[in-house]
Amino acid sequence: MSITPGQKTPTGVTQGIHPNEIIPLPQMTRGPNTLVMAVPRNRMMTTQRYEPIDSGVTPRFAGHSTFMRLPVVSDPRQLDIAIVGVPWDGGTTNRPGPRHGPRQVREMSTLIRRVHSVTKISPYELCRIADFGDAPVNPIDLDRSLETIRAFFAQIVEANAVPLAIGGDHLSSLPILRAIGKKRPVGMIHFDAHSDTVDTYFGGLKYTHGTPFRRAIEEGLLDPKRVVQIGIRGSTYSADERDWPLQQGIRIITIEEFEALGIDAVNREARRIIGDGPTYVSFDIDALDPAYAPGTGTPEFAGLTSREAIRMLRGLRNLNLVGADVVEVSPPFDPSGVTALAAANIAFELLCLLAEVVANRKT
Repeated sequence: MSITPGQKTPTGVTQGIHPNEIIPLPQMTRGPNTLVMAVPRNRMMTTQRYEPIDSGVTPRFAGHSTFMRLPVVSDPRQLDIAIVGVPWDGGTTNRPGPRHGPRQVREMSTLIRRVHSVTKISPYELCRIADFGDAPVNPIDLDRSLETIRAFFAQIVEANAVPLAIGGDHLSSLPILRAIGKKRPVGMIHFDAHSDTVDTYFGGLKYTHGTPFRRAIEEGLLDPKRVVQIGIRGSTYSADERDWPLQQGIRIITIEEFEALGIDAVNREARRIIGDGPTYVSFDIDALDPAYAPGTGTPEFAGLTSREAIRMLRGLRNLNLVGADVVEVSPPFDPSGVTALAAANIAFELLCLLAEVVANRKT
């Protein structure tokens, strides 16, 4: 049976977006001390599942560009997992462009099919998942953007939905963690070439894409003893640059140690450190070698292969995951879209991990 976009199947599943039925994105309103997202109180909860547009009906190059070809949904209470773009690179210190990342990842995610090739998980059969639009940002006001991003993700968390964010530079992770870690610190599995725990840049500035996790630890959002960083490599500004994160208890697995231990041993070590507590996964695309992801602001030579990254992610099943992000895709440095394609596939791996965990929590 053919299902057209916007039409419901006999089981109540919505296929993609109907051109005349796009739901407007949430509006931000100013409260006494902050910005909040206005969600209509009379909107009903739903158990309806959402499905990607059927590529056998609407070809991949046609229709609206959304994450995984999913519908746009503006009420987080209707979702178990919200895929969100963060089109912002206000923390970038050198090569800009990640503000354009979410749009290109949306486009390249049209190549992602419904079912995981190895685990056979179809996340859309397990959870209510949709494109939740973009977090509101201000490209010339860093402090305001940090707050509007936090407020946007706070609405998702308060609705008991799990965010999967597509950035954006790595400073985007800080306001997301301010939403997720508000009530208790979380652990983190962090794939990156850089530790992102530098204190300041350019005369004492504390908020850049090289500082988010130092700020998150200082603010009590991350439990450093439950943080593992994988793939760290490259030259540093000083010989003691990694001393502070090590002193806090962060486990740093350099690319050299990764190669010496092997994927399975690194996965076991990551799981040991994280335990069964709430955990966030952050994947900076520069964890990959520039041969696989040239479109990023701070590429580092001799990184992970795409195959190694995928195997690592597949070893993280059934952890207590509470959110994830993929960041630092900079389309201007890779017009071919290869980097965004890598990010889209990593996002799908994370989506399958999240869907399995969220579905198990509900049973």
